[in-house]
Amino acid sequence: MATKTQDFTAVMKDMMGAFPVDTKAMEDAFKTQTTLAEKLSAVSIDAAQKSTDLSAKWAQDTLAKMNDMTKAKSEPADYAKAMTDFASASAEAASEHMAAYAEIAKKVQTETLELMMAAGKDMSEDMSAAAKKATAEVTAAAKKAAK
Repeated sequence: MATKTQDFTAVMKDMMGAFPVDTKAMEDAFKTQTTLAEKLSAVSIDAAQKSTDLSAKWAQDTLAKMNDMTKAKSEPADYAKAMTDFASASAEAASEHMAAYAEIAKKVQTETLELMMAAGKDMSEDMSAAAKKATAEVTAAAKKAAK
């Protein structure tokens, strides 16, 4: 008496057919993620551009002040005054530029938080819709299987 082996491929196929996967929900989740990534990238790139512009301006201003400081003077005391003026202007510029960097960072933080909150809301809504749909499909499949 030969025993016949159970065909688990057919069983798995039947089981997976009874519980269909909603690819639309997966596509929506993917689109939400890529949109979020695009917006976060835009925030980062904008901040990098502003920081680069600020650094370049700071460097140009410093070089211009150094140019004034290195010019020949008629009196020895004028060299000390030029050095003092340069140091004072550099300290003031550093304070102003650091405040500008802080503003850039603050804007990035605010925009990132807003994007994450919006994305969390979108994802929550997507997950709720997918869960409701999956529940309805499972219930329908269970009722169909029970008949």
